[in-house]
Amino acid sequence: MTVKADTRLRRLPERGSKDIRLAHKIIDESRICHVGFTLDEQPYVVPMALGRNGDRILLHGSVVSRLMTNLAEGLPCCVTITHLDGLVLARSSFNSSMNYRSLMVFGAATLVTDPEEKKRGLDILVEHLAPGRLAELRPSTRKELSATTLLALPLETFSIKNRSGPPGDAKRDLDTPIWAGVIPLSLEPGQPQPAPDMPDDIALPAYLHSSR
Repeated sequence: MTVKADTRLRRLPERGSKDIRLAHKIIDESRICHVGFTLDEQPYVVPMALGRNGDRILLHGSVVSRLMTNLAEGLPCCVTITHLDGLVLARSSFNSSMNYRSLMVFGAATLVTDPEEKKRGLDILVEHLAPGRLAELRPSTRKELSATTLLALPLETFSIKNRSGPPGDAKRDLDTPIWAGVIPLSLEPGQPQPAPDMPDDIALPAYLHSSR
């Protein structure tokens, strides 16, 4: 199914980009996306984990999921990712803003049916969420793989918008005695919390030390 989407930025077009490498970076630094679609005239937006295989976004879910079934059948969707990098505090509310990086990907996902490709895709998702984790996990069973749907959405029609830097105050406000600047924001991993039923002699793996 061909999906036509108008990705032109009409407001502040200088913040837009079509750089596929920047799109990759936005995806690779995210652990969650939001998938928007319309089903039976009702709009939905669903948060989902994601990964990337080259120029394709990978999504997964249960084979009995209505969302996955409809997406696999070619239902048009829009996948969005946003990184909030800072609060931009100007000397007026009108010129206050946020520093951010956002990506919108439009298209129709395809079902990954080849068993080896599907296994590789699910491995990519595991490594994306917790790099280093895959090496110590037991292999997925045939039953588990059969119970999981893997979809691939091509990075063909997309739009990037981002802002960085200090406030852009109006000249008439520059002498106002009000603090102005940027409050940086970032998402940082916390202290790993072991499962309550895990034996005490299992040490924290090295990849979790390096992620902190």
